[in-house]
Amino acid sequence: MDTERISALLCTIEEKSLTAAADKLGYTTSGVSRMMAALEKETGFPLLVRSRTGVVPTEECRQLLPLMQEMLVLADRYDQLAGELVGLARGTIRIGTSYYAYYDWFARLIAEFRRRYPGIEVQIIEGTSTELIGAMEEHRADLCIISQRPGGHDWIPLKKDELLACLPEKHPMAKRKTFPVTAFASEDFIELYPGKETDNSQMLQKNGVTPRIRYATSDNYGAYVMVAAGLGVTCTNAIIGESFREGVRYLPLSPKQTVEIGIAIPKKKGMSPAAKRFAEFARERFAHNE
Repeated sequence: MDTERISALLCTIEEKSLTAAADKLGYTTSGVSRMMAALEKETGFPLLVRSRTGVVPTEECRQLLPLMQEMLVLADRYDQLAGELVGLARGTIRIGTSYYAYYDWFARLIAEFRRRYPGIEVQIIEGTSTELIGAMEEHRADLCIISQRPGGHDWIPLKKDELLACLPEKHPMAKRKTFPVTAFASEDFIELYPGKETDNSQMLQKNGVTPRIRYATSDNYGAYVMVAAGLGVTCTNAIIGESFREGVRYLPLSPKQTVEIGIAIPKKKGMSPAAKRFAEFARERFAHNE
């Protein structure tokens, strides 16, 4: 089965459009359409449902998706290992990260990595820590820099990060040394990434606190702006709070709350040669780029 066609199918499903997939992959829309038709003929049944609003996978296609994703992973790993055997380093690494505070470090790290291994392409995937662990388990990411999550993966610890309360600078509690975790239940709370499992949601659940949610956003800067405007308080990782200072005050939580940030990678036998190279490369350099 042609892995190029499978890749185009997965892209079409992700983009929900033949045209959008063609633009992303550098094909014509008719070219992608022909690829889908050929793949459906080879498979023996329709894979996509087409309508005016876009395309979605058929139920039969949904059942095949995990195998298709696995086929692409194995094809890429085959190519990488073949390259290793002839002395070349090549392939594609998909790296997930939850912390844009590391983007500058990431960019420098990737640039250095590419200079050493020009045949290896690096792609960045964004999401919450829980989402990225899921992406890695589904082979949509090779490794992730996230806060620690349970799962059947290896873990390279990098640093401890503290969770902080973010308050308007004129808030009555802004001059205190700490902010009680229980106070999130009585203060107007700005929720980050509503409905998703995050460091905040895990911390609040662990402490038995139900926040009084008044606003919600999936953007850290948006939460900061709302706090600075006096709309409420929120909770954030210290490394994220470093980027937003004007008009707000950060307080340690009482009791103190921390998360461990590190690199999550599949068990070694499940890693591609390129991903192994990057994981070791990142681990060696992290301490020197804090």
